[in-house]
Amino acid sequence: MTLLAELTNVTQCFGSKTVLENVTLQIEEGKILALLGPNGSGKTTLLKVLAFLLKPSSGEIKFQGEMVTDKNIERMRLQSSLVFQRTLLFSSSVFNNVAYGLKMRKIPRTVIDEEVRKTLKLVKLEGFEKRQAKKLSGGEQQRVALARALILRTKLLLLDEPTANLDPKNASILEEVMSTVNRELKTTIVMATHNMFQAKTLPHQIALIDNGRIAEVGTPTQIFGKLSKNLARFGAIENTFAGTARITEAGTTIVDVGNGVHIESALDKQGQIAIFISPQDVIISKKQVESSARNVLKGRISQISDSNAFVNLTVDVGRLFAVQITKPSFHEMALSLDDEVFIVFKASNVQTM
Repeated sequence: MTLLAELTNVTQCFGSKTVLENVTLQIEEGKILALLGPNGSGKTTLLKVLAFLLKPSSGEIKFQGEMVTDKNIERMRLQSSLVFQRTLLFSSSVFNNVAYGLKMRKIPRTVIDEEVRKTLKLVKLEGFEKRQAKKLSGGEQQRVALARALILRTKLLLLDEPTANLDPKNASILEEVMSTVNRELKTTIVMATHNMFQAKTLPHQIALIDNGRIAEVGTPTQIFGKLSKNLARFGAIENTFAGTARITEAGTTIVDVGNGVHIESALDKQGQIAIFISPQDVIISKKQVESSARNVLKGRISQISDSNAFVNLTVDVGRLFAVQITKPSFHEMALSLDDEVFIVFKASNVQTM
C-alpha cells in the first residue's frame, strides 16, 4: 500500500470552535476515499486542509512521504485541486474557465487547446468551448468546474458534495467521470458526501466523520455490511436513526428520532434504540393517499441520483429519508427537486439493530 497523504492528530480550530479534532487518516494513492457524514460534520474543512488551503491548528500532514511545512506548502498546493459544492465560474467562455489554470502555469497555447478539448470530451461537454459558462445549467456548470480541476492533472482531486442538488443525468455523468479518471489516470480522489447510495458504489474506502472526528474507516462492504453504532448515530446509512422508544397502549412502539419526527414500529422495545427502514419499503406520492400504513410523513425532495434501473431520492421530513423507485415510476410521477411529497411505510417495516 502506497500512501499519497497521511494526517496525524490534525485539529482545526476557528476561534474557540473546534471543527476537526485529532483526525488521523491515511489516503491510499490511486484510490477513491469518501468522507461520509452529515452536514456540519467537518467534511468541507477536512478537504480544505487536504488542499493545503488551511493550516491546521495542530497535528502533522505528510504528502508523498514529505512533511508539509510553511516552506513547501506552495509546491504542495500545485499537487491538489478542490472543486467546491457551490460552483464558482468566471464570467467568460467555457474555454477560458477550463484553460485558466494552464494559462497561469504558462503552458503553450497549442497544448492548452488540445488539453481543453480532451478534458471537455471527458466531462461530455464537447463543443461547449465558446458557450458562456454562467449561462449553462447547474449540472453543466458543475462539469465545467470539474473540467477546470481535471485539466491540471494533479495527484489529488478533492470534491465537496460533487452531485448535490443535481438532476440524475448530470449526477450520473459526474460519477462516471470520477470513476474513469480514477481508473484510467490513476488520480487519487477524496470526496465529501452524505449520499449513502453514492458512498456504496464509488469509493474504495469510506471514512465516517461526525462532529469533527473520524469515527470509522473501512471498505464500503465493511461499513455498510453491518448496522454499526457509528452509522446509526448520525444516520450515515440510509434510513437508520437513533432515538428514544416508548411502548403505546396499542402495543406498538413510537420512536422519537429528533426534529419532530416520530416513527411507529411493531417492535416491543423502549429506551434508546437504533432503527432501520429499507428504502425499497418506502412509498412516495405527491398526494396523501389512503393507507393502512402507520407512518405517513410530509416533506420535500432534497436530492435525486440515478442508479442503473432505479432512481434514488432523498426526502427531507425533518430527518433525511432515502427512497428508491423505478425509473418509469419516477417519470410517471414527474418528480423533481424541491417537490412537496408524502412518504409512507408500515410499522412492520421498521427494523432494529
